[in-house]
Amino acid sequence: MPTTHHRALRRAATACAAALLAVLVPAPAEAGAAARGRTGVLQQDADALHDTGVTGVSARLRTPHGVGTARSGAGDLRTGRPVPQGEYLRIGSTTKTFVATVLLQLAGEGRLSLDDTVERWLPGAVRGQGNDGRRITVRQLLQHTSGLPDYTGDVVPDLSPAGYRRNRSTTYTSEQRVAFAMRHRPLFAPGTEWKYSNTNYILAGMVIKAVTGRSWETEVRSRILEPLRLAHTVLPGDDPRLPEPHARNYQQFTPGGPLTDTTIAYLPFDGDADGAVISTAEDVNTFFTALLRGRLLAPAQLADMQRTVAVPDGRDGPPGSRYGLGLEWTPLSCGGGYWGHSGSGFGYLVWPGVTADGRSAVTVAAHSRPGDEDTAVRQLRAMTGMVDHALCTG
Repeated sequence: MPTTHHRALRRAATACAAALLAVLVPAPAEAGAAARGRTGVLQQDADALHDTGVTGVSARLRTPHGVGTARSGAGDLRTGRPVPQGEYLRIGSTTKTFVATVLLQLAGEGRLSLDDTVERWLPGAVRGQGNDGRRITVRQLLQHTSGLPDYTGDVVPDLSPAGYRRNRSTTYTSEQRVAFAMRHRPLFAPGTEWKYSNTNYILAGMVIKAVTGRSWETEVRSRILEPLRLAHTVLPGDDPRLPEPHARNYQQFTPGGPLTDTTIAYLPFDGDADGAVISTAEDVNTFFTALLRGRLLAPAQLADMQRTVAVPDGRDGPPGSRYGLGLEWTPLSCGGGYWGHSGSGFGYLVWPGVTADGRSAVTVAAHSRPGDEDTAVRQLRAMTGMVDHALCTG
């Protein structure tokens, strides 16, 4: 399911760029023919995703047989240049898995319990309109079963090209983002249902600081980025720029409307523990592989992370999906399923997946989003199909 910062962003871009493509296949020679076949499928699927109207597509697949990449479309509609190799990506809500991993590490160290209430660590932060931090646990934050309303609708007052440009540089503290959410009634009683809410992870980041005395960014850097040597994963704070190289992102705000260049971050929701991280497909694959292979969490904490609840089926995600603690599970057509966490925002969608044994990992990125729901669904199905094919043939 494409976990977005704002439900309107579940829409992905109409057709526009001419196709440009390239493939790298640094696979072992003894597996050359098979590797070329797998990469050929990856390229075909990238082209098919581009043909649905996505301006630019990139993918990186790592299997025991080697690494394959695919690119399709344009990385810049003005110049026509291709999507760059090894590009930096906004990964949006994929950030949540990094944050959840830190909290689970802290639980493993005995510094907090997943069953601690939010009130214990953040006294008075969750109050108002029936919201009550005394009834919500850290586990419920991480699993989106808290019932807390999503703050993001309050920080997108004008869903239009002009609104994006006018509001994109506005910054809020974590406390201000939570305060926006507290203006609204709870979605349901804590623990009774599942509903995705970015507010949960704003609070998760605040809990990390309350427990450790350091920001969630500092903890992610010292506990994950440095040990795994993720040198191309960036915690940008309020810097709205993407490092080079990168493709440009494009959002269509209304059906049939023009594409707006949204490469510059929309800081009202691109700057906190729910979706701030910038990375590369290679680093994302490395992170999820390490996570599933137990390099970041002890067995008990990884088991907690993988204890899932059902996600209601809808048009905007594969049927049968489930959600753990900052980790999504998606069924595979060839049997079993894969773990990951999708991420999106204005003009981009990233979909990583790794097999349960951590042997194969893929990350697919789309650099535009459309203004009509039917196109969004078509593009999403092409994207999730691409991940499915890559992991089933890998």
